[in-house]
Amino acid sequence: MTLTSPPPSTKPSSTPAAAAIRPSEVHSALQRHMLVDGYDIVLDLERSHGPYLHDAREGRELLDFFTSFSTVPLGYNHPVFSDPDLRERLLRAAINKPANSDLYTTDMAQFVGAFARTLPEQLSGHLFFISGGALAVENAMKAAFDWKRRKNADAGRGDHLGRQIIHLRDAFHGRSGYTMSVTNTDPAKVRYFPKFEWPRVENPHLSFPVTDRVLEEVEAAERRSIAQIEQALVDHRHDIAGLLIEPIQGEGGDNHFRAEYLRKLRELADEGEFLLLFDEVQTGFGATGRWWCHEHFDVVPDVMAFGKKTQICGIAASRRLDEVDSVFEVSSRINSTWGGNLVDMIRSRAIVETVERDGLLEQVSTVGEVLKQGLERIAASSDGRVTNVRGRGFFLALDLPSRETRDKALDAMLEQDLLGLASGRRSVRFRPPLILDRETAEIGLERIERALHRVLD
Repeated sequence: MTLTSPPPSTKPSSTPAAAAIRPSEVHSALQRHMLVDGYDIVLDLERSHGPYLHDAREGRELLDFFTSFSTVPLGYNHPVFSDPDLRERLLRAAINKPANSDLYTTDMAQFVGAFARTLPEQLSGHLFFISGGALAVENAMKAAFDWKRRKNADAGRGDHLGRQIIHLRDAFHGRSGYTMSVTNTDPAKVRYFPKFEWPRVENPHLSFPVTDRVLEEVEAAERRSIAQIEQALVDHRHDIAGLLIEPIQGEGGDNHFRAEYLRKLRELADEGEFLLLFDEVQTGFGATGRWWCHEHFDVVPDVMAFGKKTQICGIAASRRLDEVDSVFEVSSRINSTWGGNLVDMIRSRAIVETVERDGLLEQVSTVGEVLKQGLERIAASSDGRVTNVRGRGFFLALDLPSRETRDKALDAMLEQDLLGLASGRRSVRFRPPLILDRETAEIGLERIERALHRVLD
C-alpha cells in the first residue's frame, strides 16, 4: 500500500486564531502562567536597532548596556541580517531543525570553519556544541572526569578516582546538576539542591586602581589560594579531575585576576595532572577586545566553555585530552539531540564574519577604554562613593556603597533610558554590544552620571 498525504481540507479550521496581545497586556498575560520579575518594559524586536532597545509599551528607546546578560554581540537588527540569502538560510534552519550531532549540513560545516578561526590553534582540534551555557560548563567537567579516571586506570590506580573539581569562591558556572556544586554567588540559586562538596578556594581578585598596597594584598591572597589548591591535591590525591575558573568572574562581582595567578594555575594543572578549565561563557567572543579573554594573559586552558555572545554554546579542548580515549573520540560519551541549534550556528557565523570585516575587536578595545576612563572620571568626582572602576573592553563595572544604593542606581539608570545589570554584592556591570561607537559611549556615560548623581547627591 502506498502512503500519500491527504488532500488539503476545504473545511474552515476549528483552531481559534491567536488573540492579539497589546504591549500593555504582556506582563499581565505572562503572570497568569509564570513568574514575571524582569524589566518593566516590553521589547519591540522590530523597532529596536543598533545599541538601542525599543520599549513597545512606553514607546521609548533605551541604550542597552545589559544586552540580555551579555548575549547580543551586534546589537539589534544589524544590517548584515538584511541580506536575503542569510535570511533564507535562517528561515530554512528555523523550519527544519536537524539533529546536528548525527545529521550534517553545509551550513553547519561553514559555521564550524568560521568559528574555528576565532580559537587559538591549541583549542581548534576538538569542538562540541550544545544549547545552554551551564550545559557547556557541565560537559567541560564531564570531559575532565572522563580524562582523569582513564589516566588513573592507565597508571594502575583503578578508575574509581577523578571525581572532584577545584573551584573558586564567588564563582557562577550555572544551575545544572554538576554546575550547582561550583556556583556560590546568590545562595537562593542553589539552596536545597543536592551538591557535591568539592574543594573551594580563595579568589585572589584585584581591586582598582592597583596601588602598591592592593598588589601586596593580592599577592598574599594568591599565595593562600595556591596553598589551598596544593592542599586539595594532597587531601584528594589522584581524585582532582580539574580546576574551573572564569578568567574574570561575572555574576560574582566582575572580579579580575592577575595574569601571574592564571599562569600559576596552568603550571599546577600540568604538574598535578588535572585539567585547567576556563569558563568563557560570559568573557568570550569579543567582550574584552579579543575573541577570548584568556588571550590577554598568555594562558591556554585544556578545555574552554563558551556561550552567550557566541549564540551557540559548547566546549573547545586541546590535544592534551588525546592522552586517553577521550570523550571526543568515544561515540556518545557526550552528546545532545540537536548538538546545539542550526539557526544559532548560521547566526554565529554571520557574527564572526561581521566582527572580522568591521574590525570590531579593535573597536571594543578603543571604545572600552573611553568608557572606562569616563567611569573613572565619574568616580573621581563622587567623594569616594563610586569606587573600584574596572574593565577590559566592554566588560566593565563599578562599585557603590551598598546593595541598596546599587539597586537604586540601576532603577535611576532605567529612568535615564539606560539598562545596566547587577553584579556581586554592590556592583553595577555594563555589557554593551560590540558595535558601540565612541559617540554613543559618551551618551551612555552622560546617562550613567545623571543617574548616579540622582542617587548619591
